[in-house]
Amino acid sequence: MDTTPSLPDREDSWFKRWRQQRNRYDLLELGGSFGDLGTLIPFVAGYIVVLKLDPLGILFMFGLCEILVGLFFKTPIPVQPMKAIGGAAIASAGAVSPAMVCGAGLFTGIFWLLAGTTRLVEVVTRLAPRPVVRGIVLGLGLSFMSQGIKMMATTPWLAGIGLVATFLLLSWTRLPAMFALLLLGAAAAFALDPGLAGRFAAVRPEFRLPHFTLAHLSYKEAVSGAIVLAIPQLPLTIGNAVIAVRAENNQLFPERPVTDRTLAVSQGLINLVSAPFGGVPMCHGAGGMAGHVRFGARTGGSLVMLGVIMMVLSLWFSHSVVLLFEVFPAAVLGVILFFAGIELASTVKDIGKEREDVTLMLVVAGVAMWNMGAAFLAGVILSQALRRRWIKI
Repeated sequence: MDTTPSLPDREDSWFKRWRQQRNRYDLLELGGSFGDLGTLIPFVAGYIVVLKLDPLGILFMFGLCEILVGLFFKTPIPVQPMKAIGGAAIASAGAVSPAMVCGAGLFTGIFWLLAGTTRLVEVVTRLAPRPVVRGIVLGLGLSFMSQGIKMMATTPWLAGIGLVATFLLLSWTRLPAMFALLLLGAAAAFALDPGLAGRFAAVRPEFRLPHFTLAHLSYKEAVSGAIVLAIPQLPLTIGNAVIAVRAENNQLFPERPVTDRTLAVSQGLINLVSAPFGGVPMCHGAGGMAGHVRFGARTGGSLVMLGVIMMVLSLWFSHSVVLLFEVFPAAVLGVILFFAGIELASTVKDIGKEREDVTLMLVVAGVAMWNMGAAFLAGVILSQALRRRWIKI
């Protein structure tokens, strides 16, 4: 008698779990969807204002990728700008062209797709034991808190009100803390700039569709974008967007685990989809995920709702995006970053009390506040030295 399992019985257990999971679409998820604005808005504004990139392509592709990622992972794994690429491009605006940004996105997409499908990413990340992973996460959390404090210092009284309101409302589900924070920011923005209301009143919808920007990319600009912008980003991505996201997601949502390969392939695909239509290089990020979770997100529904909002804004109001960003004062974005940092740093409490593990974590965290890639490399070297008893703590 043939006892070979039928095709449905051969389904991978991950796929079975994926089919059984459901996204939520409620006020808490909507509030949590804005938890990554502290990193999203500054970089997107820089691309638009400094590099003169078309906001339509940037926002439309962000929205589309948010929706796809939310529907696939079904956890609040964010889609955010790649920080090293964005920072280098904005800081070197005179020497970096929009086509080079497109080239960087294409190279990034190809690299991470290959790293995931060939299992190369697993070979690399397997070198990092738990204290190294926790150190990267802790360092990122501390850097978010530090950056948040600097942004809050721009308008201390507004930041103080935002901090108190957020502390009081985080445990009160009837009014998501993020909504109160955004309303506070909008009220302060209009009060500090009386002319803002008039500029908003003049905004009118104007429908546009994204352009196929890949047609304008030359070979020279593609190579320059890869060398100048994309390659320096790779170490940061392996630490923040792969190792840290996998650790954070699997700790917060053990019933919905992800792997390094899945995250790498995801980043590859979203960049290959985004770059040809005016999108900027994107990645996942542990800090963004912490922000989503801290303000109420528990499923990918938060990403789907944020993606829909971004696509609507891009299609009808892309010409007014920079004006819309003025509703979010730097101090309010700083409060969001600060709480995201607290959420991220709190995930390292399972490190235990072994002196070597704690010391290794703290060393890696200190380096991670400066550079994520260097922290990964330092952690791997130090952990090997401790394991082989070359040094003792």
